[in-house]
Amino acid sequence: MRLEVVVLPVTDVDRAKDFYTALGWREDADFGSGDFRVIQVTPPGSGCSVIFGKGVTAAEPGSAQGLYLVVNDIEAARAELVSRGAAVSEVFHDAGGIFHHAGDEARVPGPAPDRASYGSFATFGDPDGNAWFLQEVTTRLPGR
Repeated sequence: MRLEVVVLPVTDVDRAKDFYTALGWREDADFGSGDFRVIQVTPPGSGCSVIFGKGVTAAEPGSAQGLYLVVNDIEAARAELVSRGAAVSEVFHDAGGIFHHAGDEARVPGPAPDRASYGSFATFGDPDGNAWFLQEVTTRLPGR
């Protein structure tokens, strides 16, 4: 079993398409007619795509929270997204060192001590407020 598609609720389909393709995400599909339209984009190197459009979900625009993009180098990934127009937070790690708390609670500026894998994060949102995390993973846990 594999996760291959995540559906995002958006207000303006073309604005969302412009945002995600400006980030360098590959456009896989854009089709529809009348009151139905589907756009599919895929982040570079990802096996999972994102779908949004008109008539594809009843969820409230901006309600997708805690979506993760795993990166090898969080500072380079952040810089790339910023250069493409995304408003990305500064890199942070959690005060507890395990996983970040909800919201902004217990965020410590800078990457995790010793750049511990799974411990460094940054965030950004799309124009509707759907929230993404970057998470640095340099060494995978066993079995992953």
